Amino acid sequence: QVQLVESGGGLVQAGGSLRLSCAASGSTFTRYTMGWFRQAPGKEREFVVFIRWDGARTDYADSVKGRFTVSRANAKNTVYLQMDDLKPEDTAVYYCAARKPSFSGNDYHSFDYDYWGQGTQVTVSS
Repeated sequence: QVQLVESGGGLVQAGGSLRLSCAASGSTFTRYTMGWFRQAPGKEREFVVFIRWDGARTDYADSVKGRFTVSRANAKNTVYLQMDDLKPEDTAVYYCAARKPSFSGNDYHSFDYDYWGQGTQVTVSS
């Protein structure tokens, strides 16, 4: 069992920055693909970014590319999401997720992830 805990959310004005953290515990297994997803009120959960276990490959949703940066510190079992130039449309609950190594599934799909954090609220005001 893996537990994921997000932190770093809050209220920020448009153009500001936040850094989210996701700390993993409960397992020494580290070869996860890690993803960030977000869900705004009345909308489905959407993909934000993923990062492979060794950091060799990342991919971002078009809506955040150039503004958000994902990184991971495997020795700390922690993944970060640096969010710059935040916009009101970024307002959502942000979730950290972990996906076990697999030859099947898709890094972009929430239903292919095995573990989820509780979420952290990000609110961007105009």
